[in-house]
Amino acid sequence: MEEPRARRKGVYLLPNLITTGALFAGFSAVVAAMDGNFVTAAVAIYIAMVLDGLDGRVARMTSTESEFGKQYDSLADMVSFGLAPALVFYLWGAKHLAELGWLWGKLGWLVAFFFAVAAALRLARYNSRIGAADKRYFEGLPSPSAAAVVAALVWLSTVLEASGVFAMVAGLLVTAMAGALMVTRLAYYSGKDVNLGGRIPFAYVLLIPAVFILISLNPPTVLFLLFFGYALSAPGVSLWRLLRRRQRRQARDDELPGEE
Repeated sequence: MEEPRARRKGVYLLPNLITTGALFAGFSAVVAAMDGNFVTAAVAIYIAMVLDGLDGRVARMTSTESEFGKQYDSLADMVSFGLAPALVFYLWGAKHLAELGWLWGKLGWLVAFFFAVAAALRLARYNSRIGAADKRYFEGLPSPSAAAVVAALVWLSTVLEASGVFAMVAGLLVTAMAGALMVTRLAYYSGKDVNLGGRIPFAYVLLIPAVFILISLNPPTVLFLLFFGYALSAPGVSLWRLLRRRQRRQARDDELPGEE
């Protein structure tokens, strides 16, 4: 009796095709930055963000999730949201810091490398805890959001033709902050508990075109404020909770009878 042939294994086309598009956008951002087209580089990173948000949803909607797709998506994220923003930032201004002195040049190089390493650590931690983590929150700033902060900074600075020591130092601080927030344990709201198939009040539907209209007025400024605000949201909430706890503790201490 002839033995049955082993079933060939393959990969799902649609979600992995979208992931490849995100990877291509991240690679294009680096190439554009090397050519000095920093606005194009920033836009390419945002395109990678959109595609990265689509591949997982498409895979779930079409029941084409696979372990291969998860690993491929993680590697693509490292390129698009780890290496690409770091290299775009370095090519935009960090390498020019060497004109201010040897130490400044090394600092720019190290900040760009720190961002890339932080993104790799953030992705590795996310992958290792994907089954146990609370899906309502991200542990640490998500790498796409950190990349969006850096991309918007470069985009805004290019449009405003900002240069000089102030712009370079601001770029160093923002990039270093985005990298550091990725490896913190701060809780960032993920929005994954929102039911996209559920009913919502009609007034909420108007928020969608309102956001697009707001972004279209001044894309680099609005995007930078949106993602920079999101990056600061978790530290802000943590600080507010810490102050509330101290106030409650102080109030309890004041209510205790004093020693006679």
